[in-house]
Amino acid sequence: MIWRAGLHSSSPPGEPARQLRANGPVLPEPSSTTSSSPIMTNQAKTNAVLLGLSVTFVVLACAFYVKAWGRLTALTPIPLVDSSVTSNATTRVSYSQLVAAKADLSDFDCYACHERSKPPPLRFDDNHNLIVPKEHSDIVMGHGSHNRNNLCFNCHDETNLEQFQTRDGRQLKLSESTPLCGSCHGPTFRDWDAGAHGRTSGFWKRDLGSITRVDCVSCHNPHSPKFPGRAPAPGPHPLRARPVAKAERHV
Repeated sequence: MIWRAGLHSSSPPGEPARQLRANGPVLPEPSSTTSSSPIMTNQAKTNAVLLGLSVTFVVLACAFYVKAWGRLTALTPIPLVDSSVTSNATTRVSYSQLVAAKADLSDFDCYACHERSKPPPLRFDDNHNLIVPKEHSDIVMGHGSHNRNNLCFNCHDETNLEQFQTRDGRQLKLSESTPLCGSCHGPTFRDWDAGAHGRTSGFWKRDLGSITRVDCVSCHNPHSPKFPGRAPAPGPHPLRARPVAKAERHV
């Protein structure tokens, strides 16, 4: 470009000329925003994205608070296992267990009421069923289904009420009731002795400690030994929550 002679700048000294004379070309004024406009555009986009995210999170929080998608289905609580299933106590307490616990044994003092030199008389009804005296009204005779073993002296020694007598003539202490049971129930007694019947506690590995087998009468009532039925133990809980059925919600 050829500049005309006599070009004078009307700008103050030290500043670029802003305008030529009327008959000369006008120089473009340097723009101070030309180089910063892309930066401002990016900043505006960032602000818009952040504002959008903030609004979205606020909306979601409000939706969760008011449960806009519905309420969660009620879950079935995990029931506790009955203590009878996990307890290691026996269903009954035998004479030997009472002796070991140093408990009161006055109930087993037969001669506190009976005479030593006179066997107690037994009475029967018209059907030859044993009549249990009122002093022993808590005893229910039911030893066997044929009703031929409901006799006191099949087990108790009538000449010494503080001892048992077996079918083969042996005399046993009250704490030795299991051999008495084994004198008639041989196969079951062998299973018990081997650990297959009854309850065995202690160590299977004998070098770590001894084992303990409870007496027959710790589980079976000697006068009515049929073991009562019981509900089976519950299976393992999967620990997975399941929805409660409608019928269960109103129970």
